[in-house]
Amino acid sequence: MAHRPDSEPTRKRILQTCVRLFLEQGYKKTTMTEIIQEGNVSSSSFQNLFGAKDGVLLELTEFMFSGQFQEARKATADLPAVFVYAAETAIQLTLTELNENLREIYIVAYSKPAISEYIVRQTALELQRLFSDYLPGLSYEDFYKLDIGSSGIMRSYMAVPCTEEFTLEEKLRCFLNLSLRAYNVPQEEVDKAIAFVEGLDIRALATQTMQKLMQALQMRYDFTFVTDPTSQIRQTL
Repeated sequence: MAHRPDSEPTRKRILQTCVRLFLEQGYKKTTMTEIIQEGNVSSSSFQNLFGAKDGVLLELTEFMFSGQFQEARKATADLPAVFVYAAETAIQLTLTELNENLREIYIVAYSKPAISEYIVRQTALELQRLFSDYLPGLSYEDFYKLDIGSSGIMRSYMAVPCTEEFTLEEKLRCFLNLSLRAYNVPQEEVDKAIAFVEGLDIRALATQTMQKLMQALQMRYDFTFVTDPTSQIRQTL
């Protein structure tokens, strides 16, 4: 949707307010009344620009997913494609264990049809690039259909917090075994990818990714968090 130049200041205030409130207090707890009052905008202006909270969440999701892939590529450099996927998904799962508001944002994003469609479509592009050698002849649409299933697996693992009985390491092993076999990766290579992830300091890498995302969000939308979301990182993970 094209925006008139005079709508940009209003759009920016809405984004500043929503991103801050979503990450400081949670997506579900953030009400339209709070957004309108703290953003100093009218209800009609918000609806014209974003329709509902989901419209803002879609833009936030686009930004965060792009940041994740960038950090995963840095961590894997010139390593095999399967390692890139393993690192990116491990970072994403670990991020949701670090901060409960971030967990909620991801789960809601995977649950909203329009946002989930965006995630699956964008991820399918990555999957085709990463796994075409394992599944020769498959089209982008084929990878899109496969990712409908693997994204559901991702959401399910995100929704269940780690415990002493179900540790982060076990969660990552289970997810990677399921998802990589779905893309026809031989078990020997699956085991190597899991070993690679286990050799990373995934907590530190995810924490670093979260800190960079928070800094980038503040720069992009020109605001400062009242309560630093990175201060809420779970220390017992």
